[in-house]
Amino acid sequence: MSKGICFTDEFKQDAVAQIVERGYAVSEVAERLGIGTKSLYTWKAQSAKSPSVRSEVADQAAEIRRLKRELARVTEERTILKKATAYFARESQ
Repeated sequence: MSKGICFTDEFKQDAVAQIVERGYAVSEVAERLGIGTKSLYTWKAQSAKSPSVRSEVADQAAEIRRLKRELARVTEERTILKKATAYFARESQ
């Protein structure tokens, strides 16, 4: 029966990066990290399959950043308009 240990996505990406980008052997990385080689091969295959998913996530992150900037701008405009409304309401009395 397996232990059911869950690894974070960051841990998996780092382990795969050691194999793909740094050129370490799968068995060496597996031994150093204390995980099975089958897990590493599975993570490597999953990361190779999903470049479209990664690009979609990057696009979504860019859209989120754009929306946050726009929200900050609109919030600032609203604050300025509230202050102007209060100022002119006092002036008209």
